[in-house]
Amino acid sequence: MPINVLPEEVAAKIAAGEVIERPASVVKELVENSVDAGAADIKIEIRQGGRRLIRVIDDGEGIPADEVQLAFERYATSKLQTVDDLSHIITLGFRGEALPSAAAVSQVTVITKAKGEEIGTLLRLEGGRVVRHEGRGAPQGTVVTVENLFYNTPARLKFLRSQATEGRHISELVTCYAMAYPALRFSLLREGRTVFQSKGSDKLYDVLMDVYGLEIAQQMLETQADSSTKSAITVHGYVGDPALHRSDSRHVTILVNGRWVRDRLLSYAIKEAYHTLLPKGRHPIVVLKVELSPDQVDINVHPAKREIRFRNSGEVFAVVQRAVRQTLVQKGSLPRSSSRFGWEGAFETRRGHLVGAGRGVIPSPGELGLGVQRPEEGPSMVGLPRKGKLPMLRVLGQLGCAYIIAEGPTGMYLIDQHAAHERVLYERFEAERDKAGVSSQSLLEPLVLEPGPRQAAVMEERLENLRELGFEIEPFGGDTYLVRAVPAILQGTDLTQTILDIMDETGSKDTAPSWEEEFIISLACHGAIRSGQVLPPQQMQELVRHLEETSLPRTCPHGRPTMLHVSAEQLEREFGRR
Repeated sequence: MPINVLPEEVAAKIAAGEVIERPASVVKELVENSVDAGAADIKIEIRQGGRRLIRVIDDGEGIPADEVQLAFERYATSKLQTVDDLSHIITLGFRGEALPSAAAVSQVTVITKAKGEEIGTLLRLEGGRVVRHEGRGAPQGTVVTVENLFYNTPARLKFLRSQATEGRHISELVTCYAMAYPALRFSLLREGRTVFQSKGSDKLYDVLMDVYGLEIAQQMLETQADSSTKSAITVHGYVGDPALHRSDSRHVTILVNGRWVRDRLLSYAIKEAYHTLLPKGRHPIVVLKVELSPDQVDINVHPAKREIRFRNSGEVFAVVQRAVRQTLVQKGSLPRSSSRFGWEGAFETRRGHLVGAGRGVIPSPGELGLGVQRPEEGPSMVGLPRKGKLPMLRVLGQLGCAYIIAEGPTGMYLIDQHAAHERVLYERFEAERDKAGVSSQSLLEPLVLEPGPRQAAVMEERLENLRELGFEIEPFGGDTYLVRAVPAILQGTDLTQTILDIMDETGSKDTAPSWEEEFIISLACHGAIRSGQVLPPQQMQELVRHLEETSLPRTCPHGRPTMLHVSAEQLEREFGRR
């Protein structure tokens, strides 16, 4: 085929694909324009996950009437004039690609009025072509409405996720920019209903409460770089206590000079700061603001402006890692040996239990989902040998309020009580699902739940799935939900926090099968016996018996081992008998 110059319309659509990947990309560009315009109040409205409509309203400076149409020309920008300006950019936008890219793949209407003008301007474009341009009465500021995104590029449209999933990406973006600019008032409306609103108090902690809720915000530790380092890089924000963690890294929010970015260097610095403080495979909740001179960071790496490069990456890494680590060491409840597994704590707890002055309520076998042992089964030998399963075990006691000590025909077994109970609950729940009879527990009084915007997006998207999994949840106006029933395996837990935590942990799964699998694993984890919980002999025996009956008794649903085996031969060698 001969080489030809692409038609302008085709080239525009190809270029738009670099900037506009999904509805959240449009929201990002429009919100950044509103921030750059000096807005104090930014309102975002979406319908059908942003496919049908995206509207961003701000009270910023507005666009002068003679520049409105020019704003939709490719590479038209007011943020820079020369190449040298690239090293001194302090605005979020600068490339002049966002508005023309959005207009190329949608129908866009702009109503704007600049300060000092008597009348505003209306401009409408369809597929990048101007179809209407006239004067219009309007308050100072700008309203950009994007309708029918990707209507003229069906190949892009079919790759979008569900409406709820796309809406969740938008919610995440809006909350991140609300944390980046706590002095601004952000509000997000989905299908005409307000799902998020920040106060604009200029306090990051207030936004944390709006996003995550009071209970999680109270576990966040304020951090800032040590001023004695004499570095030109400043770091401040909030990092989660090591006891507060999630199954994925979506809750690590990094803001560089007010820009929300995904950066491997900074992510790794935060990970290193939490080294040895988090369970394997878990991630913290972090909101970290990094500020440095614009000439020390390159933001012109990708059209979407999500990737950056630092001139002195080693110094940035060190400052961030040190600031987070110092905060965790000085303020965090670091998990020492006595807090999770320790002889002193174990003996004190057991002594309290024996004298009737225990530190907590000892759950019954029924509350643990273990049933009640029948007298004829005997108190010592648990289960029968089964091919590929566990041997016959005799429970001896509990170690460190975390492990069950058992004796088998070939040596000693240490059983992780939490991991073992996870496996039992997981397989029991799966068996109930196969029989279409998940055990559900109705609540005496409905539980009023006020999830954050990210959690609410998951609940809204998965209401039908939640019903199939034993929940009875219904919207109750605004961002409030009523919980009338929960799966039986959650009885005895803090239901409010448990439900919100599960929504957080499973929110990143887009497809139904993987989401349901992750959700059931999370249910089993939250419903299982905890490490540090004293178990009477009868309950330990019941737990081991039920573990032996599972199909995969040697690992929990996350893949961690449920037990360690010390053979008789190994014991004899250690004691010098061989």
